[in-house]
Amino acid sequence: MATLRELRDERLRKLEELKKLGVNPYPSTSVKTHTLKELTENFDGLFNQDVSVVGRISNIRKFGKIAFVVIKDFSGQIQLFLSPDILGPLDGDKSLLGFDQLSLLDSGDFIQADGKLTKTQTGEISVEAKTLKLLSKSLRPTPLSVEGFTNKEERLRRRYVDMNVNPDVRQRIVRRSKFWQSTRDFLNEKAFIEVNVPVLEHTTGGADAKPFVTHMDALDQDFYLRISHELPLKRLIGGGFEKVYDIGPRFRNENYSDEHLPEHIAMEWYWAYADWRDGMKLVSEMYKEVAMKTYGKTNFKIGDFEVDFADTWQELDYAQAIKDNYQIDIFNVGIDEVKAKLKEHNLEVEQADNLARSIDKLWKNVRRTIKGPTWLINTPLFISPLSKVNPDNPQTVQRFQPIIAGTEIGNGFSELNDPIEQLKRFTEQQKMREAGDAEAMMLDIDYVEMLEYGMPPTCGFGSSERVFWCMENVSAREGVPFPQLRHEIDPITKGLYPDVKFSK
Repeated sequence: MATLRELRDERLRKLEELKKLGVNPYPSTSVKTHTLKELTENFDGLFNQDVSVVGRISNIRKFGKIAFVVIKDFSGQIQLFLSPDILGPLDGDKSLLGFDQLSLLDSGDFIQADGKLTKTQTGEISVEAKTLKLLSKSLRPTPLSVEGFTNKEERLRRRYVDMNVNPDVRQRIVRRSKFWQSTRDFLNEKAFIEVNVPVLEHTTGGADAKPFVTHMDALDQDFYLRISHELPLKRLIGGGFEKVYDIGPRFRNENYSDEHLPEHIAMEWYWAYADWRDGMKLVSEMYKEVAMKTYGKTNFKIGDFEVDFADTWQELDYAQAIKDNYQIDIFNVGIDEVKAKLKEHNLEVEQADNLARSIDKLWKNVRRTIKGPTWLINTPLFISPLSKVNPDNPQTVQRFQPIIAGTEIGNGFSELNDPIEQLKRFTEQQKMREAGDAEAMMLDIDYVEMLEYGMPPTCGFGSSERVFWCMENVSAREGVPFPQLRHEIDPITKGLYPDVKFSK
């Protein structure tokens, strides 16, 4: 079997031969009258008409004086029929190839064909090419099948190859776009206004997460990449908006997992004069509508669970769930007893863990058994520093978290708008940071000042593309087009470019 270097050298030889013939292998102009799917679906109406098609070559077969070339575009594929009696001659100035130059083409090359739509004697819908234009010469061969490109690391590093070999991957990215577009449409229809808030922040907050840090030369100050959209959007509520949202990236300096990526797309909305119960109703409606518009269904196989977003949502009390599974009262327990329970259930115990963090680890172990759709409610106050206290139980807050197939797919609150209480909770969080909890929230005094000017009762909710990953039943890395990976340059690539100085 030929090596990559040998295959590439052969294509480079063909490239030079094309140039000697006067052919520009990378012209800037092309013409397309129809997608390939349109030709196959509307064949009867387009039969024997002149068409211009473009695409990437996936297969070339030559039999003496006739040849068949299969090309693919985003919509599908079609066969080109070529013969020297019909195909025009070489015209280098126009990048047109004649029949004798077909041997200079390879799978992976992009071409344009102009001719009549017809059927071959075997009934194959084809374009009978009168002219053939080279649009882009490929120098590396694309794997011809899924079986030839299965290495997961290779697939994630060269996702552009993966999308060509595995059409399902490309279609997943299309569905990802539909998922976010239908989310945006839903909120717009509910009179929410999209406002893009800053990614760079002096003080970052709105979530328990370790931030990325960067430096702005113009101000000679460090900034954080946002971990949440929350605090700027609530400043908008304080500024007179009543329904706002943002969809965009957020960054959390944490490990990869099947449910987390350090960079991902998220959505948050805030609704003035609404409370957590209003929010629960809106979110359940939103998920159902987004599922229907993206997939045409509401039921999904997610891991070992069968979940239907149209089902009635159940409610689960946080403290009761811990008590039922671990026989402890989270409002009357010490850190040592909680750590003992973590060890008993073979869960991670860290020296820097505080009571809130440790209890939440117990909850996450319970969570993985819950099918859903379920609302986790009555979360303890000490775990939720930005939420309003539940008047029926001051030890808990008005927080709602949707649980689907063992994972939390969102987070919502009746937002705390008491500036004095907010400052107290920020101060408590700051003490946790100083004690070594890098994920505890920062004290944002500017946000406290905004609350002192006044913010109306507000419900807020956020969710990430983890919802999409659940519906797709894939891991986080599989659910995005280009996941971050450790930067590496393989030895083969280094060998192909001996004059390039690669950084270590």
